[in-house]
Parts: sequence; structure tokens; C-alpha cells
Amino acid sequence: MSRRASSDVSPRPPVVATLTLGCKLNQAETQQAARELQRQGCLTTDRPTRADAYLINTCTITHVADRKARRLIRMANRLSPKAPVIVTGCYAERDAAALSELGQVQIVGNERKHEAADALLSALDDMEARSVSSDDACVSGGRTRSFIKIQEGCDDVCAFCIVPYVRGRERALPIDQIVAQTQERVEDGVQEVVLTGTQPGAYGRDRADGASAAALIEALLTQTDAPRIRYSSIQPQDITPQLLACWDDARMCRHFHVALQSGSDPVLARMRRRYTSEEFRDAIKTIRSSVPSASIMTDIIAGFPGETKTDHQQTMRLMEELRFTDVHVFPYSPRPGTSAGLLEDDVSPQTKQSRAAELRAMGATHRTAALERCVGTVQSVLFESADSGLTDTYLPVRASSEADLTNQIRGVSINSADETSLFGELLG
Repeated sequence: MSRRASSDVSPRPPVVATLTLGCKLNQAETQQAARELQRQGCLTTDRPTRADAYLINTCTITHVADRKARRLIRMANRLSPKAPVIVTGCYAERDAAALSELGQVQIVGNERKHEAADALLSALDDMEARSVSSDDACVSGGRTRSFIKIQEGCDDVCAFCIVPYVRGRERALPIDQIVAQTQERVEDGVQEVVLTGTQPGAYGRDRADGASAAALIEALLTQTDAPRIRYSSIQPQDITPQLLACWDDARMCRHFHVALQSGSDPVLARMRRRYTSEEFRDAIKTIRSSVPSASIMTDIIAGFPGETKTDHQQTMRLMEELRFTDVHVFPYSPRPGTSAGLLEDDVSPQTKQSRAAELRAMGATHRTAALERCVGTVQSVLFESADSGLTDTYLPVRASSEADLTNQIRGVSINSADETSLFGELLG
């Protein structure tokens, strides 16, 4: 019997809002907590609404992420003043004292994040009355994709990144545990699993049992029935022929997220990235040689300390050459506690914004071209709503249908595209 079912506090199930900021690893951990809450008899929603309790999983990668976390906490206190608010994640790990000042919150750091669901259940047990009825909340149904945590932590310690300080050293989960969790999600009806972590491409390098990213994928392909498997991100130095051979299986999504950060070697060196621009170029060429139809997405920081106009132009030239399917551009902002935070932030805010705008404009042009190249092709689409979904290359598609297509993988003949999406007709 579940903890909730055995309680006589209230005959109806409590509604818990599980809210996530930041990376796919955070999403994986929030999904896992939500599943535990559901097993204990709670209803969960991933929408910011009135609820009996809140679990907020924070990010601290930028000052903007910090601001979003504070806003979510204030919103929860405003919507349901008596509801317990459990705050976890990287911002909670980095500055628990600041978040504790925002109202009725309980901080659970990253090392204890696996205890967040239990902390919330204990807080619910202590409540004398519920603040909402279950009819007041929009309770989320099942998902088409599930995020699977394969490791956390990072040993690379890039100059600009706070994550190694709030996530710790690399720690990979055992392959058999990941296989079991994946198969459980598949049996729940999930059509796609997304393998995620702080450094997914480095999976296994902390283990002595021979585990590796390639070995993990091979185990998932042979020991689970997952219709689609997506590897969330990878560093250029972790791309090997053995790993890419896994994409010979059609169940592997042809989608790679490989962070560039800068196309200038001096800037990459100051960032303490573990590759040069030429090594990055070679990695992308290796992917395209092994998986010719792959979509490749990247991240770029504009205006890192010491970045000159020449450095910026080198990044633009590399972008023009490699023509990514999508680009996430971030104007540099110093993070307390990082080594880059000790450097003189000598690129003006106006220059950062101007360079970021140039990078985004080029990225948008390349994305439109990538979408247009799909016109006339047939794409495999996992529908996440009645008429829209994602290709295995992570491109959005809309296709009209009289039936609800949610959680189905269907072939779609693409007949048009705009600057953001593909449009087509169902096959069969």
C-alpha cells in the first residue's frame, strides 16, 4: 500500500506541481521524483498552477536561470501560500541561504536530491488541510519521451562553468540499472528514451568495469524494446568510430548536440575546452561521414573575456562552414566561483549582444535551410500531441489527422516548411 493511500489526512490525493528549470538531466531527475510521488498516491503536474505542494528543480548555469528559479518560488508561494515548497537542484546547491529567504521553502541539495520526493511527502503528512482540490489542477498525463539519467558530475571544469562545483565529480550509473529503468519506461508506453547526464559522452570513464557510452548503447539496443533512443549531448573529444557505429541501428535518433562554445583557438584555450577548432571540425565531419542525414546542434558563448573581433569572426566562419541545424547562443555572464569569474569581463554588454545577434541570425538562416532540405522526404515522427511531433532528427512536424496521433511513431511525407517547422501528410 502506498504511503498516501495509508494516510487518513484526506480521502483525496494531493496535487503536486513538479517544476523543472535547466538541462535534460534535471528533467530526468524530476520525472523520477514525479514517478515516486505517483507511486505514493499523489497526482502530479508539470505546469505552474495551484497545488498542494511544489517540487522545484533549479538551474544555476546563468544569472537568468537564477532569476527564473526565484520567480518560480515566489509564484508557488503566491498561488498556494500554505503549500510546502521543496527546492532542489544546482541553484539550491550553490546558494541555499539566498533561496531560503524567499519564503516557505525547504532546501534539498544535489547530494540529497534523491530524497526530495520523501521530503515533500513528509511535508504533506504534516499539513492540517489541503489548499486545492484535485479538480483545480491540470494533472499531466503520460509522456511520449522519458529522460533517463545515465551519469552526473563533470571532471573537465571549463573556466566558465559552475556545474562541476554543484554536481561534483563524474559518477556513472551501472549499465544494468539503466537497462532496467529504460525497459520499465518502455513497458509504461514511452516511445522514446533520452539518455542524459552532465557529461553523457564521458559515460563510464569513472568506472573500472569497462563501461563506455558505446557499451551502454549496445546493451540498450539488445536488451530493451525502446522504439527510439536519443543520446542527448556529447563532447567532440568523445566521438569515436566505435560509438558512431551504434547509429547503424535505425532505433538510434540521428541527432547530435555537440557544444562548440567558440571557433577561436585562443578563446577555447582560455575556456579550458579540451579541443581546438580543427579537432571540433574533424569531429563534425566524422559524424556526417558515419551518419550522413544527422542533424547537429551546438552551443556558442558570445563575448567571453578577451574575445576580440577576430575571435568572433573565426567563430562566424566556422559556423558558416559547418552549418548547424540549430544553435543556442548565450552572451557571456560571469558565474561566481568559476575561474572565468576572476577574469576581467572586458567585452561590453552592447558588444556581447551585437555578436550574439549576428550568431543567431546566421544560425536561423542555416536552420531554415535544414528544414527546407527535408521537403520531399519522408520523416519518422513521434507525435507528442494530436497533430504535432518531432522527427528523430529533432525537427518539429505538423500533420493533419482526424485521429489523435499522440504517442504514435508515424511516417510523414513532408511537403512544406517555414522558418521553424515542417508540414506534411501521414503515410498509411
